[in-house]
Amino acid sequence: MIQSTANHDPLIRMVDVHKRFGAVVVLDGINLELNTGETTVMIGESGSGKSVILKHIVRLLKPDRGQVYYRDQRIDDLPERNLVPIRRRFGFLFQHSALFDSMTVADNIAFPIVEHSEKNQSEIEATVAEKLAMVGMSGFQDRWPAELSGGQKKRVALARAIAVDPELILYDEPTTGLDPPRSDEINELIVKLKRELGVTSIVVTHDMASVRKIADRIVMIYKGKFIFDGTPEAVMITDDSRVRRFVEGRCSDEVLETLHGKHKT
Repeated sequence: MIQSTANHDPLIRMVDVHKRFGAVVVLDGINLELNTGETTVMIGESGSGKSVILKHIVRLLKPDRGQVYYRDQRIDDLPERNLVPIRRRFGFLFQHSALFDSMTVADNIAFPIVEHSEKNQSEIEATVAEKLAMVGMSGFQDRWPAELSGGQKKRVALARAIAVDPELILYDEPTTGLDPPRSDEINELIVKLKRELGVTSIVVTHDMASVRKIADRIVMIYKGKFIFDGTPEAVMITDDSRVRRFVEGRCSDEVLETLHGKHKT
């Protein structure tokens, strides 16, 4: 585990957040604080609500009940126009990179700079070069996304996520689709950006190797609620069978019974 630089000053707070889609309850009274300078890793089964939580933080979704705060400002009820300066403080690394295929690498990274700053062209070019250097992609400005490997796309997407110097980076499955060495490159970058930029991070992942390397803190969501909140060391010795199954990569007894045709009498 990397050494925490958190000062326990919450950058984001979610208070009693509820969300359902139709009859399906996804979030059932979520409470979460993201401390400044800390890397929080969120784990849980597919469909458990991890990405829904990220969308509430950036206000792509609004809770049915509950509140979301950025520092001391409530944001879940803000008008869209008032969200713009707050969203400038967030960087988002999407699961599948989400680069614009019709733009070069440089233009992809420049896009948020143009949208959210008043830098001139030479300043934009200098920033693009700086961010590419931070992710080990110097000299790739004129490449097209189609010319990049999966790992290179992730790194360019990460350069774009830090282009406007965010306070918070949200990572949605950052190592999905990558082989172990490329996955570890992304993990190293997450550690590096925390150390060099002092950013607060929340990472959604199923990759336990990533969890062990990058996390200051782990939270696990299960059936709409957090059932674990602790350190990487604590998650390995928890006596909660639901958490242990996930960490150890084992399916539940119910699934085993279904797969092997066993039924309780």
